[in-house]
Amino acid sequence: MAADLSAVQAYQAAIRTAQQSSLGSSQDSAAASGGLDFGSLLGNAIADTSQTLAHSEQMTAAGAAGEAELIDVVTAVSAAEISLETVVAVRDEVVKAYQEILRMPI
Repeated sequence: MAADLSAVQAYQAAIRTAQQSSLGSSQDSAAASGGLDFGSLLGNAIADTSQTLAHSEQMTAAGAAGEAELIDVVTAVSAAEISLETVVAVRDEVVKAYQEILRMPI
């Protein structure tokens, strides 16, 4: 049951990231190119995940030093975990799609 909830949360995080990316700088490039650029969407998602992981590490260090509340540390670590699960899920789907393309007859 917990794995199902984590998957749902990871999916929701991916949707939020996609919506935020499409509203930001990608909107200008999407208008110019006529569609959403998949490469920039992935790049933005990876950059957001990297920032979330860095924030989680900072909060963990601050918590260990007694400078941060435990709830803030747990929230940051949970957000980082969800972001990382999302990136891993997308990577797995891309690998499966690539393998499926390789299996296609020429």
